[in-house]
Amino acid sequence: MDMVFNVLISSVGKRVKLVRFFQEELKKITAVSKVYTTEMNPRLSPAAVISDGCFKVPRVTSNEYIDNLLEICISNNIGIIIPTIDTELLILAENKGRFEKQGIYVMVSDLSFVQACRDKRNTGIFLSEHGIRVPALRDKYGDRFPMFAKPYDGSLSKDLYIIRDKEELTPEILNHPKLIFMEYIDKNVYKEFTVDMYYGKDSKVKSIVPRERIEIRAGEINKGYTRKNYLVQFLKERLGYLPGVIGCICIQLFYRDSDDDVVGIEINPRFGGGYPLSYYAGANFPEYMIREYVLGETLDYTDTWKNNTLMLRYDSEIIVHEE
Repeated sequence: MDMVFNVLISSVGKRVKLVRFFQEELKKITAVSKVYTTEMNPRLSPAAVISDGCFKVPRVTSNEYIDNLLEICISNNIGIIIPTIDTELLILAENKGRFEKQGIYVMVSDLSFVQACRDKRNTGIFLSEHGIRVPALRDKYGDRFPMFAKPYDGSLSKDLYIIRDKEELTPEILNHPKLIFMEYIDKNVYKEFTVDMYYGKDSKVKSIVPRERIEIRAGEINKGYTRKNYLVQFLKERLGYLPGVIGCICIQLFYRDSDDDVVGIEINPRFGGGYPLSYYAGANFPEYMIREYVLGETLDYTDTWKNNTLMLRYDSEIIVHEE
């Protein structure tokens, strides 16, 4: 089957595995399709180097960004755009219609859902409305300790604080304009999970893969297991259909298996950094996207991925010999 239908992974950074997953899946249906990428500095992005071609773009907050990205897509027969960073999601959701008019699918959910995910205050409301408990809010001038504080628009595990008594409430924390204060969830009692979920064109969930986070580095899972546990049915019942949600999202939560208590933390409406674990367990989201958006197939829910798959990450290198 020969077709010209290329994929573009934007702001690709270090996501070497994500590029390779899409390259491998595209090769199964056509020898001519490519996986392109975008970056502000392509020479210094390992994933850009191993892609089939990388285009230099301005910062995602630039007024020229969308026009530039659209021109790249039209000129290079791009059929699917895969965003990878939080700061890009809102602007792509706002402009998704411009790309769709050119036959280009942007793998980002509708604007209202992205807005709910990007602001942790809205995320708490969304989760509560769908029957998922969230940490109770705390008064930073109160006396209920320990408490936890994080920015309402944060990412990469930056500016996170565990406050165990009043003495730890420093002026830096008290005066931080974006911190929200909440109940502290004890990691000695609860297990920490990120759950990869794939939503089809019909906004119905097709795959749910809980990943237990054993060790974290720079906000991403470094060691972890897939777990076919209570969380699968719990999330399927509450989030089985989300209007306007498509593609990959990942939900962070805490789970206490002694009484099946689940506490929702945040939602990222994109591929998570730890997605490779789900892929190797058999939850092939790149294949799902190609089947839906390239081949026009309809997907059914599947849970054939392998339980208790362990991922142990390590650093590797991309070497470029420049002349």
